[in-house]
Amino acid sequence: MIAFRTWIVALVALLIVVSPASAQLLPKAEPAEAAVAPDPFGRTTPRSAVTNLIGALGAKDYARAANYLDVPAGRSGSSGEELARRLQTVLDSGGTLLPFAALSNEPLGQLDDDLAPELERVGTIGAAANDTPILLSRDTREDSEQVWRVSRETLSALKALAPATTAGETADQGIVETNVAGAPARDWAMLLGLAAISFALLRLIATLILAAARRLLRSHEHSSVYGFMAAALPPLSLYLAVVGFYIYANALAVSIVARQTLLRYAAIVAWVALAWFLLRLVDAIARLATGRMRRSERRQAVSVITLLRRTAKVLLLAVAIVAILDTIGFDVTTGIAALGIGGIALALGAQKTVENLVGSVTVIVDQPVQVGDFCRVGDVVGTVEDIGMRSTRIRTNERTIVTIPNGDFAARQIENFSKRDRFLFNPVIGVTYDTDAEQMQRVLTGIREVLAADENIIDDGARARFTQFSDSSLDIELFAYIDTNHFATSVAMREALMLKIMTAIVDAGASIAFPTRTLLVRPDVADT
Repeated sequence: MIAFRTWIVALVALLIVVSPASAQLLPKAEPAEAAVAPDPFGRTTPRSAVTNLIGALGAKDYARAANYLDVPAGRSGSSGEELARRLQTVLDSGGTLLPFAALSNEPLGQLDDDLAPELERVGTIGAAANDTPILLSRDTREDSEQVWRVSRETLSALKALAPATTAGETADQGIVETNVAGAPARDWAMLLGLAAISFALLRLIATLILAAARRLLRSHEHSSVYGFMAAALPPLSLYLAVVGFYIYANALAVSIVARQTLLRYAAIVAWVALAWFLLRLVDAIARLATGRMRRSERRQAVSVITLLRRTAKVLLLAVAIVAILDTIGFDVTTGIAALGIGGIALALGAQKTVENLVGSVTVIVDQPVQVGDFCRVGDVVGTVEDIGMRSTRIRTNERTIVTIPNGDFAARQIENFSKRDRFLFNPVIGVTYDTDAEQMQRVLTGIREVLAADENIIDDGARARFTQFSDSSLDIELFAYIDTNHFATSVAMREALMLKIMTAIVDAGASIAFPTRTLLVRPDVADT
């Protein structure tokens, strides 16, 4: 109720502050400095500048493309458009640009590239590619943010390398090309064909290697080497296909628009292939380690390996998703910062999930039970089948599965039957009341001899004692330990021991009692 009133008071105060009447009573704020206008052409980082330049060249909008060139004042207009055409001609003829993911997305660019802070290398032009870099220069405009444009040094080198050509025509034939998404259809087909050939070739090589491994390794189903090869080769072939495509695509004299577009999205395929490779590698390593732990009966280690495998896969997927989003063009830095702030709110609303995660770490570190142990947790009795990141699953004797959240599991009283090193043998045997003291002594002697002679009984503390006169029997309590930690074996040993004790009782001339009642009738008492 108090919290509700507090919210009402705060809301009323806010309405008073923002109302027009109250605005006249408040002191007038000093006028703030004019905010810097964002650059309308998106040239604030090397990545955005190159990406938007390629977009303008693909649309044949050379007037817009000229805004990404550091053309000297007084020489804009047709001169800038002509330089943009020359740049596209050089890039289409074998020039290269860094792929999207390799371009810096910082306003200051990459500061550790051995260049001046205001310069950024983004590619190469000309036949001597290594000697003619494409540089961007950073300067501050009066009406906008700092911007990146192709430097004047690069433009000077460009004039000596390429003559001007008419948009839409080839330099040698003047044939109008059929353009698709800003690039000739022939170039798209050439690049896509190269990608398909690269993938098919490397996939064929991977298949042949696996077939040869199956022939050389007779028991390949159980071979760890073959397991690693089978897990690694399919995604590795896809990743190497992307690498090969990148190398050969830059060597082709095809449209820079088609080349940069396909190389950008080939990077997404590369990240998918790399994540696929690492996920399968984690699974292969986990299977190998789990098999070794099970053979050495280190069952708790199996739970640790399972938790580590799941954690590693979640982290790999998170990294791959962030990398793919960055390649697509999402602002990952801002997104991660937002996730950090939202993660606090999410953690407050997911306290049970965090509690279960901490509980799983506690169960694995403290090791009250292991996978395969027979235990009692609260009122649940069964065999532990899995200790996961959120919950533990127990198979009951009725073959049902009970799932217990790890936070609750770690807080319960846990009785682990599988940790027993011996089984208690503690029956109470009653003989009939017609057994006299001499017979009782023979019975006790016979039982003690049975316990002493049985090799499965631990001698330390084994005893048989006449303890009490019960309602229907004379009770003998036995106390001993059966030397085994296997339940089924202990049941068989217990059965054999009980049969020997029965024989000893009979040999002593006594009988095992059962609940009886004696009714005394007195006929001399008259009815009343």
